[in-house]
Amino acid sequence: MWSLWSLWAALLPIMDTGAHVQGQVGGSLLLVAECPCSFHVRKVIWRSLWPSEELLATYFQGSLEILYHSRFLGRTQLHSNLSLDLWPLESGDSGNFSVLLVDTGDRTWTQILQLKVYDAVPRPMVQVFIAVLRDGQPPKTCQALLSCWVTNISDITYSWRWEGTIDFSIESPGLFMNGQVLRVSLGPGDKGVAYSCIVSNPVSWDSTTVIPWESCHHEASMPRARGKAYYKDVLLVMVSVSLFLILAGLLSAWHWGPYSGKKKKDVCADGVAPDTENPLV
Repeated sequence: MWSLWSLWAALLPIMDTGAHVQGQVGGSLLLVAECPCSFHVRKVIWRSLWPSEELLATYFQGSLEILYHSRFLGRTQLHSNLSLDLWPLESGDSGNFSVLLVDTGDRTWTQILQLKVYDAVPRPMVQVFIAVLRDGQPPKTCQALLSCWVTNISDITYSWRWEGTIDFSIESPGLFMNGQVLRVSLGPGDKGVAYSCIVSNPVSWDSTTVIPWESCHHEASMPRARGKAYYKDVLLVMVSVSLFLILAGLLSAWHWGPYSGKKKKDVCADGVAPDTENPLV
């Protein structure tokens, strides 16, 4: 009885699920085939399970074969250790993969790998907003909001760091909007203090550093640059040009109106004149 139970258990398929792997768009990834030490592999089948099930590669009796009719055409390589290499990765490659191993005793081992492909994080953009000085606020101080963002990227995390002799991570209560906005209070002693916004996802990160004090009282301390257009100046010029064009159009219509009407009347008269000259039969 025990021998029959052992034989039945040995023939049952074994499955390993829940393995998560991560990759970056444009990079490469090795899907590793793992199996119990007691396995003497005779056959291997790699499949992609989403969005449709496709054969990717097989190993049988010492022969490696790549099946090129899948969407991974030209982007796969099956190694001698039975692991599968994918490159270059695309955002649509995210999904589940399976590898089926069969040993010489016809036992099977199935492993499911869950792949998530992320875009590389671009350099974030940081904008500094300065609060207007209010009554009761100490002189020569500056209240600033630092806004950090990247475009068209999902699954990202924002964090801030104060750059000094030793880098310090910044936590709440100065953080808002899931870390995208940082509120800081600056004084004359903070003129050279720099803040870095770090944007990251599971496979990449990038950062941008700013010195907020440089934006404090910027308009008051900076002379107007020669040849630089300011919003009010541009608006004034556009209004003046528009009024000039409207006035010119009205004068043109008033001047040419009577002449165009007379000319039209004469043309109509010329058009009917030949009919009056025809003799009646």
